[in-house]
Amino acid sequence: MSDHTTRHAIALRYDGQHTPTLTAKGEDALAEAILALAREHQVPIYENADLLRLLARLELGDEIPEALYRCIAEIIAFAWYLKGKRPVGFIPD
Repeated sequence: MSDHTTRHAIALRYDGQHTPTLTAKGEDALAEAILALAREHQVPIYENADLLRLLARLELGDEIPEALYRCIAEIIAFAWYLKGKRPVGFIPD
């Protein structure tokens, strides 16, 4: 019996105009490479096993399903906030 736990990673691309798309997914060494690249480029990393399982069903280049728009939008908004970014035309209260 092996104690090895498979590591998974998913990467999404969002340009601010179109629906986020799946740009990378992988297990173990590929997952570690995806995460290392994200860290290198200071991309925030969000961990959620349930969301990962849903997104892993997509093929590379697929848009996220409409049912996940709100969830993904909240994650993107938080990632932008962490990086000090604001949407075009955003006026704070």
